[in-house]
Amino acid sequence: MIDSSTHSYQDIISVENLLAAWQEFLRGKRKKKDVQEFQYNLMDNVLALHRELKDKTYTHGSYHAFNISDPKPRNIHKASVRDRLLHHAIYRKLNPYFDKKFIEDSYSCRVGKGTHKALNRFYTYAYPVSKNHTGTCWVLKCDIRKFFASIDQEILMNIFARDVTDSDTIGLVDGIVRSFNAGVEDKGLPLGNLTSQLLVNIYMNEFDQFAKHQLKAKHYIRYADDFVFLSQDKKWLESLIPRIANFLESELALMLHPKKLQIKTFASGVDFLGWVHFSNHRVLRTTSKRKMFRTIVEKNGKEETVQSYLGLLSHGNAERLQTKVADMVIFYEQM
Repeated sequence: MIDSSTHSYQDIISVENLLAAWQEFLRGKRKKKDVQEFQYNLMDNVLALHRELKDKTYTHGSYHAFNISDPKPRNIHKASVRDRLLHHAIYRKLNPYFDKKFIEDSYSCRVGKGTHKALNRFYTYAYPVSKNHTGTCWVLKCDIRKFFASIDQEILMNIFARDVTDSDTIGLVDGIVRSFNAGVEDKGLPLGNLTSQLLVNIYMNEFDQFAKHQLKAKHYIRYADDFVFLSQDKKWLESLIPRIANFLESELALMLHPKKLQIKTFASGVDFLGWVHFSNHRVLRTTSKRKMFRTIVEKNGKEETVQSYLGLLSHGNAERLQTKVADMVIFYEQM
């Protein structure tokens, strides 16, 4: 349980923490108009936010909604700068504690983790399961239907309150959670809040613990709502499906996506986190390729965008794609 003297409401809302959170929030956003406007009167804005939090008069504002393709369509909800600053202040105080509770093989939105680490772990597990390609490695791949929109806020806050004793902190986080709904009351978290990243991991940690301690899964990896189980025993993986579905539905009010549930051999190619994985190589998923080229065109071959994708491609067998991306750079430089 969180030591309330170290991670108290007062600790979260302190001017010192708000200013430190501002420096973290600023990264990559200095040129944004709304950020510049907030920074113009930074101390006045921070002190005003602090007073509202101290007096318990703070209420979370509305969201600006917009859609992106990543590569599938996603609905992003962007909060105001002052609200996002508070999200950072909460995150920087609570995340270090909760992160220690998460299993090693939870890779989404965690320092030192991420997509590439998850992909590498997939191979680290696949080799011993397949006995270095001398046997068959079966992979059960699952995905949760409408994940962010399906998070049950009541269940989430009950899980959160098991670890946080400070009622003011619980109330603050509850206010942020309830500031949004996905079209159904008490349902959903906004894609776009930093706090959502932490809260989703707190929520899904319930399933991670179930997978490790109840299902006794030795080779299990999760990234957000995508997760895989690896085994030599196909029947054992098949037996997991009803147990997984039952736990998700009864404990977390979530449902498996029926069209994205599959059991395949590693050798036949497993689609996981944007790549199709084979025994000795991996190739970028077709939709990921399209998104990459579309983004490069939209950004007019911007160097940071290109370097980011070249870094992505370096993690798989994508020499031809790297050459195509490099050719696009030359094209935009000559324009």
